[in-house]
Amino acid sequence: MSDSPRSFVEKGSSAHFDVEFDGVTDTFHFLLLPKTTMLAVAAAIEPLRIANQITEKPLYNWYTLSETGAPVTCSNGMRITPDKPLESLPSGAYCFVCGGVEPERNISKPVLSWIRRESRFGRKFGGICTGSFALAATGLIKDQYFTLHWENQQSFREDYPDLTPTDRLYEIDKGLITCGGGNASIDMMLALMERRHGPKLAAVVADMCLHGRATSSKSSQTTASSAAIGSRNPHLLAALDLMRAEVEDPLSMSDICSKLGVSRRQIERLFLRHIGQPPMHCYLEIRLARALAYLKETNMTVADVAVATGFSSSNHFTKRFKERYNRTPRSYRVSWS
Repeated sequence: MSDSPRSFVEKGSSAHFDVEFDGVTDTFHFLLLPKTTMLAVAAAIEPLRIANQITEKPLYNWYTLSETGAPVTCSNGMRITPDKPLESLPSGAYCFVCGGVEPERNISKPVLSWIRRESRFGRKFGGICTGSFALAATGLIKDQYFTLHWENQQSFREDYPDLTPTDRLYEIDKGLITCGGGNASIDMMLALMERRHGPKLAAVVADMCLHGRATSSKSSQTTASSAAIGSRNPHLLAALDLMRAEVEDPLSMSDICSKLGVSRRQIERLFLRHIGQPPMHCYLEIRLARALAYLKETNMTVADVAVATGFSSSNHFTKRFKERYNRTPRSYRVSWS
């Protein structure tokens, strides 16, 4: 495919920013996996377009790829027609693997082989949203800091127990560039832009995106639990953290109170006031939500999911799951597949 008809520097904005440019254009490739999240991809590309537009210089080129060059259906049902099929990347190019829902089921052997080959040639790889699943499958993630979308992190740990993603918006470490997707893609690209062309350009591009940059590269993906439930009570937040951390071997109410150094009555009062349900009911909701994620995102058997979420038997798990979601785990998996 010829690149000559395509212009990466568009007019159409009164905003202008002068930047020193050495004439070396950075090229980004975005490998779109089936069911990729469109928001995350667009949020990564738009800062590049805006940077070119306001500087009136070809600071960046960008291309989308798919395995065969065929259109890719995103998680929202819309289709993207990529620029190219998988092909050899130019020297110095970046390539981001863009994932979305059902990350394990949407990684093919040809894609993994291509990533391995291109990485051997020294290409720089990264992951957007759930792209880290593919990077881990190829062995590209070793001792670097990396991340992926918070919703998929638990299933990732089940598949790759020796790899621990961070909860940060994005990570740039030892040649690996990853982000949690969504608007975190903007923060990641602005960080790369700042490294290459300085903080002033990144700030102007952020303003053009109407995007308030994260205050720190170490900012967490998830809003603090206190914001979600309208409380900053440290005992309540600590109890929720314990529950999320101890899903496979659930703690008793006595264990939770002992670890927090508070009375059972105090914890129960906090949960009823701020969450609207007793603590152990909330704990069960957390475990069932984790089970739902495993059924959607992994190939674990129903029995394995029951064990991984702390149920004494598959029958007990099935009963509780059906009470919560109005269907059995097996029927849910069939409907999702």
